[in-house]
Amino acid sequence: MNAKQALSPVLHRLVVAGAMFLAISLTTHAQVQTTTTTAQSGAATKAVRVERGEIVHVSGNNVVVRAEDGTLRDFNNVPDSATVTVDGKQLNVHQLKVGMKVERQTITTSTPKRITTVKTVTGTVWHVTPPNSVILTLADGTNQQFKIPKGTTFNVNGQPTDAFGLKKGMKVDAQQVTEESEIQVAQEVKTTGVMPPPPPAPDPDVPVLVLVVAQPAAPTMAAETAPTALPKTASDLPLIGLLGALLLALGVGLRMIRTYGVVSQ
Repeated sequence: MNAKQALSPVLHRLVVAGAMFLAISLTTHAQVQTTTTTAQSGAATKAVRVERGEIVHVSGNNVVVRAEDGTLRDFNNVPDSATVTVDGKQLNVHQLKVGMKVERQTITTSTPKRITTVKTVTGTVWHVTPPNSVILTLADGTNQQFKIPKGTTFNVNGQPTDAFGLKKGMKVDAQQVTEESEIQVAQEVKTTGVMPPPPPAPDPDVPVLVLVVAQPAAPTMAAETAPTALPKTASDLPLIGLLGALLLALGVGLRMIRTYGVVSQ
């Protein structure tokens, strides 16, 4: 055996390996047709949640609502696009009033869906490694490697077969069908409100108490008036003494007159 004959098995294996690498590298464009269909797989269910409360504070885009259970809920940075339906009119956050009764309904609809994906490919078997992968020559002459998912069947001349039944040169139609279930959830929110009632009109039969606060008058100088009587500056005792002295002098005088009159006779 010469050196050329000794190297020929090695070269053969290298050529096969190179061909397989070339086949894998030719996966530039997958000629796989994929179709996806979505169908409702059951009846839809609806859940309605109702929340009621009263607006107790409004400041800019911030709103405070007292819920039915008495708790306070803060709604900060309410967008101007959010509206409340009041008497058929859409009011934004800047038109809300303290005392308004509000109600929010959240309607959640859950619909079961079944998503079916079908992938199909047609080609000629160039190489197969069952049960993991197969290399097909596609219609445009390119080779492409495909992983074989568990449960995949191939149609060969109208007969189904698995990966172990594939042979090089067979024309096959491969189809992979997968189904997934999901729940599609949609929500709708409706917010309505009622303006606070106006203050009651006063009862005409009930007197209205008006509180008047009198302002103190500025002090004025009172006009001086003449006194109606002279002020009493002394007591009556000196006058009585004067009268007593006069009476005493009168008595003395009368006595002297009597005395002198009797002597002269």
